[in-house]
Amino acid sequence: MENFMGYRRADGTVGTRNYVGILSAVVCANEVVEAIAQKVQGTVRFTHHQGCCQTPIDIRQVNRILIALGKNPNLHSVIIVSLGCESTNLQEVVKGIREAGKRVEYLVIQETGGAAKTTAAGVLLAQEMVREASLQQREAFPISELVLGMKCGSSDTTSGLVPNPAIGVASDLIIAAGGTSVIGEITEFIGAEHIIASHAANKTVAKKILELVDRMEKRAMSVGEDIRGGQPTGGNIKGGLSTIEEKSLGSIAKAGSAPIQAVYEYGTRPTVHGLVVMDSPGREPEILTGLAAAGCNIIAFATGRGAPQGFPFVPVLKITGSRTAAEKMSDHIDINLSGVIDGTDTIPDAGKKVFDALLRVAAGGMTKAEISGYTNSMDIFMHGPVI
Repeated sequence: MENFMGYRRADGTVGTRNYVGILSAVVCANEVVEAIAQKVQGTVRFTHHQGCCQTPIDIRQVNRILIALGKNPNLHSVIIVSLGCESTNLQEVVKGIREAGKRVEYLVIQETGGAAKTTAAGVLLAQEMVREASLQQREAFPISELVLGMKCGSSDTTSGLVPNPAIGVASDLIIAAGGTSVIGEITEFIGAEHIIASHAANKTVAKKILELVDRMEKRAMSVGEDIRGGQPTGGNIKGGLSTIEEKSLGSIAKAGSAPIQAVYEYGTRPTVHGLVVMDSPGREPEILTGLAAAGCNIIAFATGRGAPQGFPFVPVLKITGSRTAAEKMSDHIDINLSGVIDGTDTIPDAGKKVFDALLRVAAGGMTKAEISGYTNSMDIFMHGPVI
């Protein structure tokens, strides 16, 4: 059985990274969060545009997702930065993350005396916490401790032919070893929902998958729009994808052949092993955040035209089947599988390459997104209007 080198957390989960997270409680605190993270090596920031003047359902979502992000095993410890007058429940968030056995500190800008004083206090606190984190060493863990998030973006005709099926093979290998894989992007089930529902382990799970798709479509129709007006995107169409159904058939290939064991709401950590579905849109900032909140400690991201986004504290491996994307977007693409298109490689072999690369990254190998720092444009998926 192959292993990877990771970090054991107090709640039993295993991280592939060992950062101190600086998390913003509200959009108004983003600048201070950014300033602290820029000054202290070993920290990562999570900023967003939420946390105030929202309906209760969305404020509850912000609280829940911030707690879940703070619990992600790739964070050793956490600092929450609050403005002081937001709707986010700071104490609830702090308490929720501490339940994972982590050190959690918080700073309130209005109480500390403004941005400059809060940044200075945060820098000193972050330095202390990074020193603590640096004392923890990597240990060997079985693949069963991996929680793989799966995503595709900036798709073209090669996406459904090569990188998505290859990720499906890698997912099957992780699941066969006892690990977990999470697939989302419910908008990209539309037109192929009956196919992915047929992968369900039982009728209850199949019904929940179909209900997610129905709910996603009704969300668009509630504002008088058809989701097919925004999916596929303009870039998808330029890449040769003509309909949402065509895009969906390629997207669901990431599911591989494993049975779907459960369906979860956005950002909910799975309580079962194997393949699971998580409700989410397809846009990068929201789904990557959702996967991190769900406890994913590594993410495989298929792209046809070259999507650059990573995530602040979960390594995102970029995989393409397009030689054009691999060459033109070389500073963002980690794995070039265009040999499958050329006929010099096969999907099973390509999937094994993805699997091996995921293990290397889980053990500390850096992705292109981590190296370039293209990781910070994230957000939390919301239900309703800003008020």
